[in-house]
Amino acid sequence: MNASLLIDIVGGALVLAGCVLVVSGGAGLLRFQDFYTRTHAGSLTDAGGAGLLLLGLLPQVESWESAVRLVLILLFLMLTSPTAAHALAQAARRDGERLPSADGDR
Repeated sequence: MNASLLIDIVGGALVLAGCVLVVSGGAGLLRFQDFYTRTHAGSLTDAGGAGLLLLGLLPQVESWESAVRLVLILLFLMLTSPTAAHALAQAARRDGERLPSADGDR
């Protein structure tokens, strides 16, 4: 097994894992019952799934300029996704969206 094949396998596995994570986040957005758990599912799978996709694409790039761009996109995503989710949840709380109770009932 040569190094090129191993890099392709690792990159493909990371892209596949990212796709699975993004699809599971979409299922969580549809299945969860309240706003806060939906926001949590969306923000975690957005950052994690896109991060895995970008990491899977990283070994496939031809030039270092493209690799730097992918790393910059990854860093930007890791900084902005949790911040946006926090701002969204804080705005919803301020507008009167109730937190779910401990037993799951609303």
